[in-house]
Amino acid sequence: MSQLIEALKKDHAVIVATLAKVKKLGITTKEGQETLLLAKKGLLAHLKKEDEALYPVLREKAENDAPLKRTLAMYASDMSGISKAALDFFEKYSNGGSGVEFARDFGRLSGTLSIRITKEENILYKGYEALEQN
Repeated sequence: MSQLIEALKKDHAVIVATLAKVKKLGITTKEGQETLLLAKKGLLAHLKKEDEALYPVLREKAENDAPLKRTLAMYASDMSGISKAALDFFEKYSNGGSGVEFARDFGRLSGTLSIRITKEENILYKGYEALEQN
């Protein structure tokens, strides 16, 4: 496994664990809010790493690979919506919030991120590694 993919997968694990800690601590606690801020920072750093190291290689290869080009377009469109939802969530709960509403919104965000992580690791990252081997 390439160092980049290994680092990106590690980021995923840290983001998921940090969000789980937020859920455990509760958004009404100071520690929960501080942990939520850590989750936001971790997610933003991860996205930046993908934008700077993963996607440029994939875009270059996609210039001569129509199926890869379509896949990247789909992922970019999907990520745009996910990023907005995540940032809206972090903004909404940065200073606390209702336990019930938080639980609902948190479940929605966690499910969305979980699906995206699975897709990235099983499709996008594997595709990247196959390209790097050629």
